[in-house]
Amino acid sequence: MSDITLQGRMVHGGVAEGEALVTKSPLGGFGTFDFDSGDIVDLNHEWYGKNIKDKVLVFATASGSSAWTIAHQALRFVDLSPAAYVVRENNPQTALGSVVARRPCITDLNQDPTEVIATGDWVRVDAERGIVEVTKRCAADR
Repeated sequence: MSDITLQGRMVHGGVAEGEALVTKSPLGGFGTFDFDSGDIVDLNHEWYGKNIKDKVLVFATASGSSAWTIAHQALRFVDLSPAAYVVRENNPQTALGSVVARRPCITDLNQDPTEVIATGDWVRVDAERGIVEVTKRCAADR
């Protein structure tokens, strides 16, 4: 195991940690999640079938319209939210979505988070300080 610390900019404050779920692809809103389970149901997304509850979502950016925000708020209402968002490129959907979901969100990191964080790594997001701490999991642990 090795540790990596990334510096970035807070989008929405808070501190959370969890297992990383990483994609270089954009993340959608409605049509992406099953609101009964928290599973990804978008057949075209590489996370199809994976569950996002309590995960630290590491992704390129949000795709879609303002419905992205509504979808992520709905996940909070049914207690299926991710723990935090680490976003390579912030946009209005991820900014407002993290606010209504009440989850820490950080962007503009000093390294591309989709390159240095892997699915299964343990990630602590301290958006207040603009820090993402990554504990790498060895490949055998994934």
